[in-house]
Amino acid sequence: MPFNSHGSPLAVMFFNGIDYAVLVGYFVGIMGLGFYFWRRNQSADDFSAAGRSLPGWLCGLSIFATYLSSISYLALPGKAFVANWNVFMYSLAIPPAAAIAVRYFLPLYRRSGEVSAYSLLEVRFGLWARLFASGFYLLYQIARIGVVMYLMALPMAILFGWDIRVVIVVTGVVVTLYSFVGGIVAVIWADAVQAVVLLAGALLALVILLMGMPGGPSEVILVANDAGKFSLGSPSLLTVSEPTIWIVFAYGLFDNLRNFGIDQSYVQRYIASRTDRDAARSVWFGALLYVPVSAMFLFIGSSLYAYYDTHPTDMAEVRQIVAEQRLMQAGVDTEAPDYVAQRDAKAASLSETDLGDRVFPHFIAAHLPQGARGLLIAAVFAAAMSTVSTSLNSSATLVMSDFYKRLYRPDSTDADHVGVLRISTVAWGIFGTCMSLTLVRLSDSILDVWWLLSGVLGAGIIGLFLLGVVVPTIHGRRAIAALVAGMVLIAWMSISQTTYWPDSLASFVSPFHPWLVIVLGPIMIIGLGKVVTQTSGPVQSQ
Repeated sequence: MPFNSHGSPLAVMFFNGIDYAVLVGYFVGIMGLGFYFWRRNQSADDFSAAGRSLPGWLCGLSIFATYLSSISYLALPGKAFVANWNVFMYSLAIPPAAAIAVRYFLPLYRRSGEVSAYSLLEVRFGLWARLFASGFYLLYQIARIGVVMYLMALPMAILFGWDIRVVIVVTGVVVTLYSFVGGIVAVIWADAVQAVVLLAGALLALVILLMGMPGGPSEVILVANDAGKFSLGSPSLLTVSEPTIWIVFAYGLFDNLRNFGIDQSYVQRYIASRTDRDAARSVWFGALLYVPVSAMFLFIGSSLYAYYDTHPTDMAEVRQIVAEQRLMQAGVDTEAPDYVAQRDAKAASLSETDLGDRVFPHFIAAHLPQGARGLLIAAVFAAAMSTVSTSLNSSATLVMSDFYKRLYRPDSTDADHVGVLRISTVAWGIFGTCMSLTLVRLSDSILDVWWLLSGVLGAGIIGLFLLGVVVPTIHGRRAIAALVAGMVLIAWMSISQTTYWPDSLASFVSPFHPWLVIVLGPIMIIGLGKVVTQTSGPVQSQ
């Protein structure tokens, strides 16, 4: 792998004309698709629901592409490289969660006629519930956009030696522009195209990776299996502080129920579908396709471990590149007399966790043939763009429907709504980009960070929805009391295991793994809701 005088990768030695042609062609095609649908976004319903006329297979591909973000494309291989297949239990929880969503949630959205998923909460509990869910969803999407864009920027920084912060800002502008132009119909069609690019890129990388091992696939399996890289984790039922297979499955069940049952970006696909049957088909198409594909990405991670274990020089290069990124982010001058010594010391201090999310981008840059590099980088962009564009569109839809139209100007015109949708798209693009910049200094696995944020920001919403379904007689103040109790539990479980928890309360640290936040929070909300309705008479909705 060629380096400059300080060891940074020289992009010109990796990318050639064919690679650039593939990458530029991808961008031109996707942006062209967005502009093609520009004329069709004449109303707010067109921008947010595509006229409610799309086929189920198309919406299903869009759901799959949104699910398969750069979190999956880069973080899943990174997780398997560092640890094992423990996170696959999350994928196995998708089918039962999808079944519950199709049976109980999807018909409600199709009948409501509303574009906001959380309008149902207003009907059930009052305006406060709608605003609570929408507010937390908007915060959740800022976190999601930040994580996805950060992971998209990683291979760019490794490949070109650029400051990762510059890559984040530039890509944030590009994705926001695409989302601003296209509306939901362009987002869904682009997702379908990007799903093909995603799968083609991943399959190509896996084939090249396996062929690069002297002993072929059998050596990959032997080396990775000896290191425990195919393990699903501990089956213990008594451990609550570690990610056992049961804890990951429980997390996956509740998080995927949040995804398929109440996530605005998914609900918009259901609403955009032509018929109820198309809407159900879109759920099953996206859900069942993701399960084997996630296994493929974990297998890529296990294969990367075997490859780099048998190619120590490549592992040293990854350490050196990551060390240079850390020094760049810290503002260390590359011309400093002791720069090389600092770089080598930093490289030696890096753990496997520091390297996990960087290995796949390095393999793409250093070992794929010309043209294939461009395709894989386009696939990483596709993974991010499909998710970010969806997040921006769904966030803008909620800002318009749940805040602007519902609270500020109920008598506003459709032209006003379209303007708010476009302004909100830009605003959430800026917020998400800023969030991504804050993640740059993290050394933890980005998948761990994302799952923690996802649990904290999503637990209250799914808890409130389930409270309305499981406890049909609860209303008003009692629903608020149950929600507040659940949020207190969520806050305690989330904060007590961080450095923000005071030393004087060290004996009150949560013993539960952070991924149980989205499990125990809703259970607390539902449980307390049942208690307060059974110990007192009914009250009227407020």
